[in-house]
Amino acid sequence: MMKRTHTCGELTAKAEGTSVVLNGWVHTVRLHGQIIFVDLRDRYGKTQLVFDSQHFQGDLNITKKLSVEDVLSVSGTVQLRGEQAVNPQMATGEIEVMVASMEILNEAEPLPFVITDREAALEDLRLKYRYLELRTVDLQSTLAVRHRAAQVVRHYLDKENFFEIETPVLMKSTPEGARDYLVPSRIHKGKFYALPQSPQTYKQLLMISGFDRYFQIVKCFRDEDLRADRQPEFTQIDIEMSFVDEADVQAVAEGLTREIFNSILDVHLPEKFPVMTFERAMDTYGSDKPDLRYELPLIDLKVYTDQSDFNAFKSVKMVKGLVVPNGSAYSRKIIDGLTEFVKPFGARGLAWMKVDNGSLTGGISKFFGSNLQDRLIRELSLPDGSIIFLIGDAKRVAQTAMGALRTEIARRENLASPNEFKPCWVVDMPMFEWDEGDSRYVAVHHPFTSPKLEDLPKMATAPDQVYSRGYDLVINGYEVAGGSIRIHQRDIQQQVFQHLGISDEEAQKKFGFLLEALRYGAPPHGGIAFGFDRLVMLLCRTANIRDVIAFPKTTSASSLMDESPSEVSQRQLDELGIGIVRKDTSNI
Repeated sequence: MMKRTHTCGELTAKAEGTSVVLNGWVHTVRLHGQIIFVDLRDRYGKTQLVFDSQHFQGDLNITKKLSVEDVLSVSGTVQLRGEQAVNPQMATGEIEVMVASMEILNEAEPLPFVITDREAALEDLRLKYRYLELRTVDLQSTLAVRHRAAQVVRHYLDKENFFEIETPVLMKSTPEGARDYLVPSRIHKGKFYALPQSPQTYKQLLMISGFDRYFQIVKCFRDEDLRADRQPEFTQIDIEMSFVDEADVQAVAEGLTREIFNSILDVHLPEKFPVMTFERAMDTYGSDKPDLRYELPLIDLKVYTDQSDFNAFKSVKMVKGLVVPNGSAYSRKIIDGLTEFVKPFGARGLAWMKVDNGSLTGGISKFFGSNLQDRLIRELSLPDGSIIFLIGDAKRVAQTAMGALRTEIARRENLASPNEFKPCWVVDMPMFEWDEGDSRYVAVHHPFTSPKLEDLPKMATAPDQVYSRGYDLVINGYEVAGGSIRIHQRDIQQQVFQHLGISDEEAQKKFGFLLEALRYGAPPHGGIAFGFDRLVMLLCRTANIRDVIAFPKTTSASSLMDESPSEVSQRQLDELGIGIVRKDTSNI
């Protein structure tokens, strides 16, 4: 191999006459009689190579047989292209390299898919050959963005006097929320480590240790049911600070977010992000992560439906509505499709009415008298040609189902610009929520989130009325970061554990080391964790989290490329003292 002197993306007209060596992959081959044109590619760009009998010292017939993705090393001289041959779409489009010698470093076999067109192959095939898909411009661009974002994070937080400190990957299993990934110990047979769901307890211990400003870009692991924007292993920007309140943590998070968007996209986010309470977000947008790029607020309609003859909504706790301008063009087929869409969110159905020439028509309009119709249209300023959707149910069901419909309508109507970014804070979320399945309270954030101090008296008598000191940073409908002020007093931490159904004995077994540390001068502290993968998704304007991770898993938590998870040998199991019991399903 000849040592390269330049990359395939840097040569310009200034290099005319320069002798160069380029290494890379064959992107295209074009035969023009006794002249062969080859575009050579590396991650920096492409350069056009020219092979002819006058300058090339090798066998032109070999050059004619080059295949896409063959790996070459070439030497030659830079020359200007003819005026008609200049390619303004390429950074190197003014020049070409007249090749003198070539070495084929590796021949590529026929490819399983055309890597210049990602859409030509199903995602499962592309994930199986991920190392080929990673050669595409799209993925190399997203990973470049990921790299630059990570460097911005480190530079910004270093300037803000944060220490980057690594925390253990093998830790004690403390299941609360998502399931842990367990790692068996060979030395301590029958015992297990866990992979961290987050470094939560470690960063609190670092605060107790006196490191008042900590961060790390860290891998986290959760064995949970997956969605399109989730992975079993993901990356956080983890931040913790001592002697702070909510405003201090939010100021750092806002500054970091502004710096990332400014540096990567040249987008200037507002100096101060708007703030809304959890209850307002749910009531107005039907989501605790509202997309503010478009309007479509939810409206309360129970005062109207209670006066109608539509009895199905008389007994429900809440009736939420959504007005879609120009929605009267929706066919019955579209409405039926939207009805099916809201059912997985708990809604039993979707009622509707259209506004036509100052009257309500279709759907449940016949249950509304003319006076009630006039009042509803007037008071809600319903425009002609609109459609109003209604969901009546329990409070959270009505809000959540209608919020999902709001998002779906925005998608259908292209209401959200991918080039617009609307951040906001969602605060004052409930401390606890009731889990019907387990018949107990669970933490909305995590067990170490501090309750609002003014709500402490309610802890014993009305835990469902206690609000937390948590805060989420939301951008364009995605929760980009979440955090809270932590509990730094042992008695309050024990009280929270009790409400979560964690006995003193169980708390000592799971979190004894943290409870012990809280006895020795724990400072008030709080922090926030950014979902780094999700943040890069936004920066790259993609809705697929797998696009921004080099080697992602599928939605079933498997890797098609290396076929993990996989079975291991009996010898490995014996070393760990583990036996596998396989359930007999033959009679099921």
